[in-house]
Amino acid sequence: MTAAIDRVSSATLPLDGRVALITGGSRGIGAAVARAMAEAGAAVALAARSRDSLEQLADELNNDGHRALAIPADVSNVADAERMIAATVEGFGRLDIACNNAAGGGQRPTRFAELPVEAYDSAIAGTLRSVFVSMKVEIPAMLASGGGSIINMASTAGLEGIGGLAGYVSAKHGIVGLTRSAALDYADMGIRVNALAPGPILTDAMQNAGPQMQAHAAQAIPMRRVGLPHEVAAAVVWLASDQSSFITGATIPVDGGKLAGMAPFRGVADLRHE
Repeated sequence: MTAAIDRVSSATLPLDGRVALITGGSRGIGAAVARAMAEAGAAVALAARSRDSLEQLADELNNDGHRALAIPADVSNVADAERMIAATVEGFGRLDIACNNAAGGGQRPTRFAELPVEAYDSAIAGTLRSVFVSMKVEIPAMLASGGGSIINMASTAGLEGIGGLAGYVSAKHGIVGLTRSAALDYADMGIRVNALAPGPILTDAMQNAGPQMQAHAAQAIPMRRVGLPHEVAAAVVWLASDQSSFITGATIPVDGGKLAGMAPFRGVADLRHE
């Protein structure tokens, strides 16, 4: 009977009893990940620079019967990152899972030679350095807990080029490389490190861009729609759980088929059935 109960608990609450940290956890994909991990049974520590929205989400989760902790922090800053880990361990006793979703230093599309060096440096610091610093402090805490799972948020831009976004593309490619290196360093020590590569997702930024931009983005996707934050969050929960126990060093697209190649022209696809 006990074994049967354990199997049911694992299926319905795959993260039961674990402690998860989500950086960039105040809105968008990060907030969706926090909700999904809490629903999967994890206690969640939320880190982001925006205190108000972070505390609002933590209050929402706690009021729903989950365990959540808000930790305002800029994770590209080593001292903030160290404080974030200390607060997580102090609040929940351990660290088992980390989703490194924080990013920053965005740029408007700019031709390569016209991109200011400062803008490039900002993209690297806000997006790539933040993942490096986060992993640097997360890994010792996970080793102390007996292992864990790290999920880094890359992008389809980490696996292909995009004109006009040299800083963003460099940073996201760098996350893929960091993921592989860390996975190899700790594969035999109980820590798995993977990345996700979302395509266009209906985050706040895309919602604010309006229906025309959303429709334009959808046309680049074989599924002919943009993704939803909860679809990325579901993949994060799976990578955090024992259901993906033999996967490390991978970067998994969540992109509606975008990286698979060019979808057939609609007319050609229709002719096949005539």
